[in-house]
Amino acid sequence: MSVELTIFLYVLFGFLAGIFGGLGMGGGTILIPLLSIFLNLDQKLCQGINLVSFLVMALFSLVIHYKNGYIVLKNILPIILSGIIFTILGALLAGSISSSILKIVFGIFLCILAIIEIFKVILQFKNDKHNNCKN
Repeated sequence: MSVELTIFLYVLFGFLAGIFGGLGMGGGTILIPLLSIFLNLDQKLCQGINLVSFLVMALFSLVIHYKNGYIVLKNILPIILSGIIFTILGALLAGSISSSILKIVFGIFLCILAIIEIFKVILQFKNDKHNNCKN
């Protein structure tokens, strides 16, 4: 693959991850599969790239959401503390698992997430249809 195409794909994947991250879905949901599938990068490297890019995206999202009043500071301390603890545990676990196993686990996670989202859409559609019939 040419250097120009590789750079273009990095920029394109960063753009897509930024859009998904800004929408609240998490840029890693799209960034990790794109990097591992299309650029054939190791799963652990993809996760590392995702973490660094996430820091930047999260900072900008945090400022925007705070300005819009979507952050309740009184509820944030337990989330931060549990997030730090389980981030450390997750990073230690990910470091001890082979990249191929990690790739499979991440793929299963994405499939489960997709199934949950499909069911949520179906239930919302049924509720909307039911509510429209009452009116």
